[in-house]
Amino acid sequence: QVQLVESGGGWVQPGGSLRLACTASGFTFLNQTMRWYRQAPGKERELVAAIGSGSTLTGTMDFTEGRFAISRDDAKNTVYLQMNSLKPEDTATYYCQFGLGSNVHWGQGIQVTVSS
Repeated sequence: QVQLVESGGGWVQPGGSLRLACTASGFTFLNQTMRWYRQAPGKERELVAAIGSGSTLTGTMDFTEGRFAISRDDAKNTVYLQMNSLKPEDTATYYCQFGLGSNVHWGQGIQVTVSS
């Protein structure tokens, strides 16, 4: 069965860094485009970053302002989100995801809190 398990979240002061990890199982990880989303309280879930199969195509949304980077290690079935220069507005639950349309799979989410 498909599983996506996020780790690496927590509390950090503004300007700090965190690296999120999402470890996958139950499917052929290396064939899938993997994505990170986030959802802040009272807001809709939004795409943060995506990385294609073989890391041939990567992208982060404009609001990350070059502070975030997505990467993957297919040998470990893991996708990462490195987040630097964190701001209070980055506070959210972060989810990893893959799939399209009616065949989408989500992790359980992990909380990131940025505050002083």
